[in-house]
Amino acid sequence: MKAVLDMIPEDFKQTAFVRLFGLTKVPLIWFIRPTVIELGDEKSVIKVPFKRKNKNHLGSLYFGTLCTAADVAGGLTAMKHINDSKKKVSLAFKDFSAEFHKRAEGDTYFTNTQGREIKAFVEEVIKSGERMNMPVNVVATTPSKFGDEAVATFTLTLSLKCRS
Repeated sequence: MKAVLDMIPEDFKQTAFVRLFGLTKVPLIWFIRPTVIELGDEKSVIKVPFKRKNKNHLGSLYFGTLCTAADVAGGLTAMKHINDSKKKVSLAFKDFSAEFHKRAEGDTYFTNTQGREIKAFVEEVIKSGERMNMPVNVVATTPSKFGDEAVATFTLTLSLKCRS
């Protein structure tokens, strides 16, 4: 069975994990159908498709879709490092700030580049046993319309506590 699992591309496994998590824990994640483009030690990139169910009345990605995808991009990196630690750590977002610069009118990519910082933060939380907070930044881009220019930027406060 392990040989079969090893043949499945890593990004496909990660996407399946995110969608299953959405289906069982946060249905809105399942609904927007995010795809994991990259999940590494330094960076995570999530893509949300530009489909009818994700759009608002102006024909751009809906506010809720953008915010949910930012949550996934910020939280997925933390979940990876928590899983790698083999410790029980509870994850929540304490607050959320967003700036919308342009309308996202195409497939939109949500990028977090704080992987190393988040890994160090997870290790610090595990050592301390206390609830701790860290700001996590996510940048949304719509390459088909604006290249690498941000359509939105988000800051979420990641709140972690070791439970074991």
